[in-house]
Amino acid sequence: MFVSLWTVMDAPSMADEAFVWERFEVKGRPAFVILPEKEKRSKKNMPWVFYAPTFDRRLPSARDEGWMITRFLDHGIGVAGIDVGESYGSPAGRDHYSALYEKVVNDYQGASKPCLLARSRGGLMLYNWAADHPEKVGAIAAIYPVCNLTSYPGLAKACGAYGLSEAALREKLGEHNPVDRLQALAKAKVPIFHIHGDVDKVVPLDVNSALVAERYREFGGEMTLVVTKDQGHNMWKGFFQCQELVDFVIEKMTSKTR
Repeated sequence: MFVSLWTVMDAPSMADEAFVWERFEVKGRPAFVILPEKEKRSKKNMPWVFYAPTFDRRLPSARDEGWMITRFLDHGIGVAGIDVGESYGSPAGRDHYSALYEKVVNDYQGASKPCLLARSRGGLMLYNWAADHPEKVGAIAAIYPVCNLTSYPGLAKACGAYGLSEAALREKLGEHNPVDRLQALAKAKVPIFHIHGDVDKVVPLDVNSALVAERYREFGGEMTLVVTKDQGHNMWKGFFQCQELVDFVIEKMTSKTR
């Protein structure tokens, strides 16, 4: 089940034509790839970033993610995403991520282990897909990601996307809540980088990125958490022009595809 909602929290940019997009449908859902210039692109095993959330022709945008996307492209790293609506990390949404993964790997010669780049509620989507397929994940980078269904959007709102009642979803949190599904990623030695504001009221730091860091390290996983002072869930440029995040993605992706 998909709920087609889009909020001002992810306001679009009309400047997205700054990049060359290839748009298509995967299992009936709008998807895209943004490819590096031919001379910078690997003929096989192209490193790529799997981005979420994607709303058709709205996210990612040149206005916000453009700075980092430009740097990825300059290093031969492609970007791909698929609009799965407000699926909140549900199995239906994960199935569409799997379909896009197969298309990028098979049709665009994408590397078998992309970096997942989650912004906000994209954390629910990508972390749950990653927990299902840890062997297909090279790294995870995130900007104030939702990692806890009980935090955002709350079980009462999320349960519809799962086709469950609120009570039934609560009983199955171990199967669907990213903060409860980290062990497989740690075992697969997937490196993680988050940047998150310390006064975020929409996606509170303590029960999202901070809790992920605590649990992931307990499992022996490698995680860097950058906490930005006096920043909330906003469009501050420091989130989208974070050199540490870009360096992390480039280093993990280019070293794994050499």
